Order: sequence, then structure tokens, then C-alpha cells
Amino acid sequence: MTAKENARACRSAALLLGTLLLWACAEGPTPTTTPGSVRKWVGPLVAVPGGGQFRTIVHYGPWQCSSQLMAYCREKCAGSGYALQGCMWLADVKMDFEGTVVRAGSRFGMTNCCCNYGTLSPAQNKAARDKWDDSRPEFREQWAKRFGAWPSEKGNPYEGHHIRDLWHGGNPTDWDNIVPFPKDIHQTLFKLYNQCYANSPPWTSVGTDYPYGE
Repeated sequence: MTAKENARACRSAALLLGTLLLWACAEGPTPTTTPGSVRKWVGPLVAVPGGGQFRTIVHYGPWQCSSQLMAYCREKCAGSGYALQGCMWLADVKMDFEGTVVRAGSRFGMTNCCCNYGTLSPAQNKAARDKWDDSRPEFREQWAKRFGAWPSEKGNPYEGHHIRDLWHGGNPTDWDNIVPFPKDIHQTLFKLYNQCYANSPPWTSVGTDYPYGE
């Protein structure tokens, strides 16, 4: 298969899976860093209509953004009339597809762009939180239909994390703004988000392209 055909197949697989956020065909260099203690969730194999199957793997940070993700966030903020104050690479989603004709992969950098957004009032924040609480069961069901299961550990479901947090105007029910997070890691993000929005290191500096090993 030629590089052009492989790229076309990868795009088709990504569209077929109905995936979200930033995607790129996994033809780049293989991660070479030491695996360390990076948390990951490995989803079940999911059959794809028309043949083939895929598996979702989520590696959890947060890490400093790669140069590519930092550039993406800078453009995203500027495009909406804001300035970038920091960038957090929250998680990396890897999806592997295997069909009868082609094998393909896609990667997604789940990134919080800490633009200098305004903040909601307590009442507005509560309203957004209530909207998420009401929709959470249905959201988890829809996630499971797409990716095979809502992540959990020892029977405890992961919490839904809003990439652009509700306090800074994040959409409480948008697919592109929610990622399942282990509870213990999720609870550490509030302090780290405050650092990022305050234009504080390490979130103002570029990190490695591959923060974990395979």
C-alpha cells in the first residue's frame, strides 16, 4: 500500500469511528521515552460496521504541551481574540483500527488551551454544573456505544473532566470538551489549571513530543 493510500485509509477509519478532537495518522516516530508510572486505560475491542475492529487506549497526563500542541493553542486563542497563557496536554488518546484490508491508527492530543477567558459568576457556574450532572448518565452511555465502555477502575467509573473548565466558559455537554479521568488524577487538576491560567511554569514551556513510552 502506498503512503497516499495509507493516509486515505487512516482518514476513512477515523471518520468511521466518529472520533473527536485533533487527529493525525500514526505514521510518526514511535515513542521512545521510559514508560514510568503513566496511567492508561485500555478499552475493549469494538466491532466496526462493515468489518474490522478498533481499540481505544487513553494515556493520562497532564504533561507540558508539545510544540505542535502549543502552536495549536496559540492559534486557537488568537482566533477567538484571546491571548494564550499556558498549555496543558491532559491526555493522549490512541485508536488502532484493523480491518480485512487495512490497518490504521489515529492519535488525539486532549489539550487545555489556557486562554485569558473571563470567568463565570457563581450562579452561572452552578447552572453549567447542574446541566452536566443532569446529562452525565446519558453521556456515559453514548461514550460506551462509541468506544466500547466508559472507563472505570475496580468498578468505580472515571469522572468526566471538562477540558475547558466550566468556570472559564467551557461547554458542559459538548463531546469535544469532555474526557473521562481517573478520580485521583482529576482532583489534582484544579490547582494545575490555576497555574496554567496564571501564566505560570511549567505550562508556559514546550515539552517533549512523546511524554510516555509504549
